[in-house]
Amino acid sequence: MPTLSAGKRLKSAVCTTEIMVISAPDGDVQLSCGGAPMVEGDGTNGGAVDPGHSDGTAIGKRYVNGDGSLEVLCVKAGDGSLSSGDAALTVKDAKKLPKTD
Repeated sequence: MPTLSAGKRLKSAVCTTEIMVISAPDGDVQLSCGGAPMVEGDGTNGGAVDPGHSDGTAIGKRYVNGDGSLEVLCVKAGDGSLSSGDAALTVKDAKKLPKTD
């Protein structure tokens, strides 16, 4: 997988998930969805989602890795779950807004 940069769009090779990179660490990042590497452009949908990676993605949600160095936005939902290497990406918590009494 080539180096990721902000604004890059990727799609799953095994389901309908599409993401946009918000921030990424320097260097190569192995990003997968449904147990298969994600592809650029008009990759073909072939194969099936790995049952161990079938939690799904939700449109409009941001997903991050454990240390927060990788953040992606789901622009099209699908059946596969996102991972970077062997670690699953999790939904980023919303920031609390300040109270305005």
